[in-house]
Amino acid sequence: MSFAKIYTRGVLGLHAPLIEVEVHVSQGLPSLTIVGLAEAAVRESKDRVRSAIINSGFQFPTKRLTINLAPADLPKDGSRLDLPIALGILIASGQIPDQKITDYELIGELALDGQLRAVSSTLSIALACQKAQHKLLLPTDNANEAAQLQQLDVYAASSLQQVCQHFLEQQPIQVTLPLQNLATSPQLLDLADIKGQLRPRRALEIAAAGGHSILFRGPPGTGKTLLASRLPGILPALDQEDSLTVASIYSVANQSYQFGQRPFRAPHHTASAIALVGGGSQPKPGEITLAHLGVLFLDELPEFDRKVLEVLRQPLENQEIVISRAARQMTFPAQFQLVAAMNPCPCGYAFNQDSRCQCSAEAIKRYQNRISGPLLDRIDLHIDVPPLSAQDLQTQLPSETSTTVRARVLAAYQFQLSRQGFSNQQLSPQQLEQYAVLSSDSQKMLALAQQRLNLSARAYHRVLRVARSIADLAQSESISTAHLSEALSYRSPFQG
Repeated sequence: MSFAKIYTRGVLGLHAPLIEVEVHVSQGLPSLTIVGLAEAAVRESKDRVRSAIINSGFQFPTKRLTINLAPADLPKDGSRLDLPIALGILIASGQIPDQKITDYELIGELALDGQLRAVSSTLSIALACQKAQHKLLLPTDNANEAAQLQQLDVYAASSLQQVCQHFLEQQPIQVTLPLQNLATSPQLLDLADIKGQLRPRRALEIAAAGGHSILFRGPPGTGKTLLASRLPGILPALDQEDSLTVASIYSVANQSYQFGQRPFRAPHHTASAIALVGGGSQPKPGEITLAHLGVLFLDELPEFDRKVLEVLRQPLENQEIVISRAARQMTFPAQFQLVAAMNPCPCGYAFNQDSRCQCSAEAIKRYQNRISGPLLDRIDLHIDVPPLSAQDLQTQLPSETSTTVRARVLAAYQFQLSRQGFSNQQLSPQQLEQYAVLSSDSQKMLALAQQRLNLSARAYHRVLRVARSIADLAQSESISTAHLSEALSYRSPFQG
């Protein structure tokens, strides 16, 4: 046989489009040509493949080899095409039979001695392979990641020789079984470590219950970062489908991820806009997408470049990021909870007229104006975190643990799921009219508050969502004036 076709996968954002590796062996001077919009790492595979085939005990054809990577208009990058190219050459040259090869998809990088090395984006490829009802053959180091999909037959090999023995039926490879209890119990930080700060703790609980964004404002050392780091410990656990979604994002980004845990991302304030939203010639997920279904914590918020902060505005509303390039667009998910922390002024002590603050009124205004009004308008809860007294720090009274708070959050979350099927943060204005009905007294209160606080239509709806979450924590179907009053208190001006 002089022709072979092998199935494999490319990577385009979070998707893994099918690639057909077509190999043709013909008479002529010995040569190897790769066509089909192959980038440098793919073009260089011919040297790795040649050495791997020879060192695995097979003959490299001394004929004219043409390798086509279809579809031709899809860019091919990375070294994951080494294995399918090598196997295609062996089949086209008649050294390996082609029976049942169309049932498989293959990925893997080849070393010069024929060993298989791990590749990135395995989980995205495995998800696409499962949808196509194919079997997946890949390097041993990637097997456990792909085996999380219980409906996919995963075959792990350590070398090209082992792959060939499998298709020669000399030593068949057994299906890789998924690891048991892959989702381990994470060692999350506990709310019991935080002394005092009852109101910020309450706001954090509301944010967890409804999926709301939150801004902590206060002087240094009051516990803003501690509060933010405790949020993942009181959030509802991810289910299997959501865990796979997050794991596939980290697989594409080639970063480690503890399966089943909600992400917590805390980029430094020197991060660029592309670092947050993602990008590059072959776009990769940024911090916002890596925080999908988890928490994005921005400490020292005014220290971020203002243009960088402005890129948060659209994802906070649409819960996705669209990256446009000349040839195509890519959409990354961005359903995250924003937790931000900031000081009241450059020195940090302009809180309740603290005498330590030497900043001028103009300096304080300029500092706070680094955060635009439209961005602040998109943050649901604005919480002042005051300094703690020595009595608060020395108290021996036990604080509520994350386990206790998480039980209330889970009850409120289940209340939302049974009513509308998703969290309150995702309620549209039309759905708010159905699920956040106010009494006449509450309507008057909200109308007066909108006038006094100059609430925009967006802020108006965000107050309703927060009030709905407060009512859910109380297991109440209706929103009372007390629930609405508490929600409005979290939009109060800064006490600087």
